[in-house]
Amino acid sequence: MWSLENLGRVRLSKHFYMRDFLYSEIGNFHEIRNLPRDPDLAIEHGRMLCTQLLDPLEETFGRVAIRSGYRSPELNQYGNENKLNCARNDNPIECHIWDWGTGEAAIAGTSLAIPWFTDRYEAGRDWRDLAWWVHDHLPYSAMWFFPKLCAFNLDWRPTPRRMIGSYIAPKGLLLRAGESPGEPLEQRRKRYADFPPFRGIAYP
Repeated sequence: MWSLENLGRVRLSKHFYMRDFLYSEIGNFHEIRNLPRDPDLAIEHGRMLCTQLLDPLEETFGRVAIRSGYRSPELNQYGNENKLNCARNDNPIECHIWDWGTGEAAIAGTSLAIPWFTDRYEAGRDWRDLAWWVHDHLPYSAMWFFPKLCAFNLDWRPTPRRMIGSYIAPKGLLLRAGESPGEPLEQRRKRYADFPPFRGIAYP
């Protein structure tokens, strides 16, 4: 049996613990529990999100700020029904319910901001510079960017879809699943030539 204390202490990767993803402003304010129905499955998928995507971001850019992590189906449904910026539970882009699917339906995602890039974005930097950096360096499945802080949803799937969308101008899909980037690699690299050198972690 899992206790909340032990669940929160589970280390998902070098930089992240399960507790980092359980806080919910919606849950706290509306008094809705935000705990996984299947903790083992949530941990399994959360580890993939952290080791493959979040750890390299933190190693490269410094602190990553988690805006919204795991959501229970009950919490996410409440957020959707009350127009609190949560997609429907059965929406393919809903990435916060880590224990919702298995096999190819598995998913784990988070909303995050990278302070290093937020400072530059607020000074006028193009959000697409970061989007293309992630595309060229990490095995992400989908990204959706938001105007505040240049925060974005980032998700992991067993078979990545490789899709990029944004609510920042130019709004819409920058890259559809299965498509090749419209900008050649050399042009994309120029966008982020001043970024810190990529730093990943070799896990056994």
